[in-house]
Amino acid sequence: MSEKLFESETSRCIIIGASHAGISVAFALRQFGWKGNIDVFDALSCFPHQKPPLSKDFLNGRLDESMLKLRAPKAYEKARVTLHLGERVLRINRTEKTVATEKVKWEYDKLILATGAEALIPPIKGIKEATNLFTIRHLPDSEKLKSCIDGFTKKSENPNVVVVGAGYIGLEAAASLRKMWAEVTIIERESRVLQRVTAPLLSDYFTSLHVTNGVKIFTSKTVDSIETNDGQQSVICEDGTEYVADIVIVGVGTKINQALAADAGLRVDDGIYVNDQCQTSDENIYAIGDCTEHHSSIYQRTVRLESVQNAMDQANVVAMHLTGKEAVYDKLPWFWSDQYDRKLQIVGLLNGYNDIVVREDKNNPKSISVWYFDGDDLLAVDAINQPKSYSIGMRILSQNLKVDKLALASIEALLKPENIVLTREDAS
Repeated sequence: MSEKLFESETSRCIIIGASHAGISVAFALRQFGWKGNIDVFDALSCFPHQKPPLSKDFLNGRLDESMLKLRAPKAYEKARVTLHLGERVLRINRTEKTVATEKVKWEYDKLILATGAEALIPPIKGIKEATNLFTIRHLPDSEKLKSCIDGFTKKSENPNVVVVGAGYIGLEAAASLRKMWAEVTIIERESRVLQRVTAPLLSDYFTSLHVTNGVKIFTSKTVDSIETNDGQQSVICEDGTEYVADIVIVGVGTKINQALAADAGLRVDDGIYVNDQCQTSDENIYAIGDCTEHHSSIYQRTVRLESVQNAMDQANVVAMHLTGKEAVYDKLPWFWSDQYDRKLQIVGLLNGYNDIVVREDKNNPKSISVWYFDGDDLLAVDAINQPKSYSIGMRILSQNLKVDKLALASIEALLKPENIVLTREDAS
């Protein structure tokens, strides 16, 4: 029997991107039996680190940089994973099966794109000239923001911070900054916070939570320009309102890093398209994480997910596939967000919902869950300080079970699967 690629010590797998997806697949390849070279390239020079704490525990000082590392430095040496940090891959040659950096050209047997996404910088007049303007996507971003805030703290000053964008990053940053005694104002273009990802009821819930904690929130505001004078910014909206800021944080979405794939002639749309083994349109090139889109067998449509769990699940599928094991990516999406003393856990995707069921805990005003339905089909669950709702929602969605919506809506009924899941006879 001829030697398989993954059993050859001279084979080479190149991974572009050293975040959750890229590092996870590198170590999973070793775990599942890849014997050849594993080289990970990343344009950033900082050590591979976790992303979720950057807008939360790292920003407000509960975690330091050493606690953010995805793996200890010695782990890479032990696993024979070679990091090429600060080396940007400029192009892919699929015919030669090479990637080129500024320094050298590398041959690969298999290539994995884990290029992720970058914080979107909108084309606002004056934004490039703003001095204390930050995004929160990578460790250097959060370090610079934290250092800037610490500078005000040392002078016993509470900085005025304007956050542009009321998505999860913006709201998490606002919560962290309030813990650091900053004065925070949020400006949102849509008519409510989290408009694209939650029901109006939860938008109201989070608005109230932030206002109660001293954050000012202004919706239906489109930023027209940013003026900078002596290190201080004025954020000016189209309606003429003006917000003075010592610091501006922009959290208005992401831009997918798919240019390498597109230039190489791979199929791209809203991300690099992959099949259920995370292969691109080239059988020797895979893609994982935030930069990918795939067909969801659960929702029967194409989706792109930005979550750590999606990155790690796809990494496992690729590592198994490259080492001769059967693996298909068909995971149920889940996410989380921490704001003040509230933990929001999300399972599923709510797109297309036309009905909701709300469960509130009468003994705990901080606890609520929203169940999203398309007719009688459960699509997603948002659970705030309700881990039981989250776990039961996960089970129902994973097993494609039907829910008795009346029983679910009954506050008096105990939340147990046997109380809210319809039998096959009832469902028919």
